[in-house]
Amino acid sequence: MRFPLFIALRYLTTWRGRSFLSIISFVSVAGVALGVAALIVVTGVMNGFSSELRDKMLGITAHIIVTHKNGGFDDYAPALDTIRQTPGVEAATPFIKAEVMLSSGRGVKGVGLRGVDPASAAGVLSVDNNIVAGRGLSSLSHDEFGEPPLIMGRELAQRLRIGLGSTLTLLSPSGRLSSAGFAPKEEQFALAGAFKTGMYEYDSALVYVSLDAARQLLGFQKFAATGIEARCTDVFAADAVAANIASKLGPDFEVRNWKEMNANLFAALELEKTGLSIILAMIVIVGSFSIVATLVMLVMEKTRDIAILVAMGARRSQIKQIFMLLGMLVGGAGASVGLGLGLAASWVVKRYKIIKLPEDVYPLSHLPIRIEGWDLVVIMAAAFALCYLATVYPSRHAARLDPAEALRFE
Repeated sequence: MRFPLFIALRYLTTWRGRSFLSIISFVSVAGVALGVAALIVVTGVMNGFSSELRDKMLGITAHIIVTHKNGGFDDYAPALDTIRQTPGVEAATPFIKAEVMLSSGRGVKGVGLRGVDPASAAGVLSVDNNIVAGRGLSSLSHDEFGEPPLIMGRELAQRLRIGLGSTLTLLSPSGRLSSAGFAPKEEQFALAGAFKTGMYEYDSALVYVSLDAARQLLGFQKFAATGIEARCTDVFAADAVAANIASKLGPDFEVRNWKEMNANLFAALELEKTGLSIILAMIVIVGSFSIVATLVMLVMEKTRDIAILVAMGARRSQIKQIFMLLGMLVGGAGASVGLGLGLAASWVVKRYKIIKLPEDVYPLSHLPIRIEGWDLVVIMAAAFALCYLATVYPSRHAARLDPAEALRFE
């Protein structure tokens, strides 16, 4: 064993008989451990929240949305073929989007109407994965209840107190001119399925119908659509794929990706994560200051031992290494304990979902946790760096001791 490490371990084990130093060393380990554990849990929560929010949003909306600058497509087929042939595009489908009134006989509510192609929408949207009653998007092409089928969020179905097969009326605000004046256009639908995404905004105010049914309700021509939505093979490459699509379609089209459409939200989440990490890093800094105090008092107590070691031939660089290793052992113990505590706490929160969130306030029903390896590396590296910096002054002070002065009064 190397000489400086041997002496550092000897000093570390002799703290058991020094109650005051033992208490300070325990505080140092606890401070670093709590700081590391808090950082791991907080970064895991922020990563999990961002990831869950992104996945839920991209389950309802597509990675890329293409619209015409004139307001819609009269014939979307050429643009749809171009988008599907673009490298990086996994699937694409046309859609119609509008605001309508929904009446069930037990209540009336304004909802967002989404007209989709039952044959291709499932390749772009993950609504089918969230179906909790009835059938998914493929059922929009079947007329099993005698009326055009409709799918809605479970919260909306519960609010209207309706079940599968219930007859609903959709009223279009575009209206039609009659002898009595301007009257809204309405169509009858039957509830074929209900979904739950976990995002109250969508589950309480979104309905899906087929493209043909939406055109008939809104008065659109055949092959007309609001836009085209596409799904990318790599969700994080959506911006590059969108730029490629825009170059192919030309200036008459507007191509937006999910990063642009939700830039403010995810930027705010990233800023919050950074701010919380900086604040919680202060706990690690407090623990590192405790290491400074511990080493300074140990140097004062071991002045005679240091002088004897120097007189026996120990180099000053070795004396410096002794106290640097001692501080790193204390900091390493704290960081290791904090890593274990942070991972254990994260696992418990993720496994048992002990922290519930009100679904009418937050887009998630529970607090999610997602631990990423790179975050663990950064946190542990930062903790060890702070602990190393805490050892610089005490170790230099120990290395500068004059053995003659230290042993003069012995």
